[in-house]
Amino acid sequence: MDTKSKVKDVLANLLKVKNEELKDEVTLINSIGVDSTEMVESVIALEKAFGVKLSPKEITKNSTINDIVNNIEPKLAK
Repeated sequence: MDTKSKVKDVLANLLKVKNEELKDEVTLINSIGVDSTEMVESVIALEKAFGVKLSPKEITKNSTINDIVNNIEPKLAK
């Protein structure tokens, strides 16, 4: 499974939405109305899923799926 698919799976399961709702270029706040608590939970879930440390500044309500992938992939290469 590629990084983008895994990010979508993690977020879809956590936020109880369908993968199809998580479009690559749409921000989390606009696409599914993520609140601040869900953002914290999303960061934690992504950290666990990928085994990386993410800063809350790296993943915000204005992040797109592509932004999130672009923040995670360099950390996976280390």
